[in-house]
Amino acid sequence: MSDHPTHVEAGSETWLTPEGYQRMKEELHHLTMVKRPEIADRIRDSQQHGEFSEDNSELDEVKFEQAMVENRIGDLKMLFSTARVLEPENIPTDRVGIGSFVKVRDLQYGEDFEVRVVCSVESDPERDYISNESPMGSSLLGCTVGQQVTVEAPLGRQVYDVLEIRRA
Repeated sequence: MSDHPTHVEAGSETWLTPEGYQRMKEELHHLTMVKRPEIADRIRDSQQHGEFSEDNSELDEVKFEQAMVENRIGDLKMLFSTARVLEPENIPTDRVGIGSFVKVRDLQYGEDFEVRVVCSVESDPERDYISNESPMGSSLLGCTVGQQVTVEAPLGRQVYDVLEIRRA
């Protein structure tokens, strides 16, 4: 399992979970096959009907949307050029790594909760997917069950016990 990262260095490859890779692939497909043509059609139709003038804010909005879509397409293509997909069986359970689900106990409040440590491009607070670069994510990397972790968070120091480490 030495091929599995417990930390990620700047400029290195980006480790994605299979689910994250698939979601981003679907997003790229949607942007290139649906959004890009829709925006081009809106611009073309409006130009043919003379709806846009030089100082028309609607044209500016469509062009801004086009720029945002093209930037996101470029970002995703760049990401895929350095991305490596984590095979579920390679996610360690003896220590926290990218892709690990980690159950912890907040020692201040006595509450247990679970997070998944992922690369920053996959972080999603609503799903409790935390970035390996966040204070908590970076503190958890490499930890083992039973270990106590101190996190220097924006709201102050927090201490957790690592209760469980598992794969999906």
